[in-house]
Amino acid sequence: MSAQDKGYQAHPTAVIDTGCTIGAGTRIWHFSHIMPDCIIGENCSLGQNVVVSPGVELGNNVKVQNNVSVYTGVICKDDVFLGPSMVFTNIINPRSAIARKDQYVKTIVEKGASIGANATIICGNNIGPYAFIGAGAVITREVKAYALMTGNPARQRGWMSEYGHRLKFGDDGIAVCSESKEMYRLENDQVSKIT
Repeated sequence: MSAQDKGYQAHPTAVIDTGCTIGAGTRIWHFSHIMPDCIIGENCSLGQNVVVSPGVELGNNVKVQNNVSVYTGVICKDDVFLGPSMVFTNIINPRSAIARKDQYVKTIVEKGASIGANATIICGNNIGPYAFIGAGAVITREVKAYALMTGNPARQRGWMSEYGHRLKFGDDGIAVCSESKEMYRLENDQVSKIT
């Protein structure tokens, strides 16, 4: 049965191993490799030269740009964006001559988070919902929900809305997204959306 018959689209150069699950509406582009026992949700887009390793879970509407390898131990929830050539790791202390496949460290990227081009995520540091990791940042610690992180090592530089705009909080601890007009509250160094 072809990919299209299964509800997703794959370029003829893509390698899709048996035993993976791919949701309807997902598109897989040139020279990508989808390995066994991974789960890819609906309406995802995997760019050119993407590798999805065994055991990886991608939620619905995940965008993986060109040249990204999503290694075993990584879970990306719905609406995550992975920028071009960003990097995940899954071993803290890799050595070529020492097998450590039983020591993979889990990293969870929560709903709506964006990771910029050429950023590096050191394994075991979860990324909070709607966090925004700037291009080239190196994440060496947990990232809070809505946090804006840049630099090497990355430091928090502010807060971002769900639409990807910088939030400016007033003395009352309230900010409004410039695009969506949704309101956010900053309290005890945590941001939440006001519903």
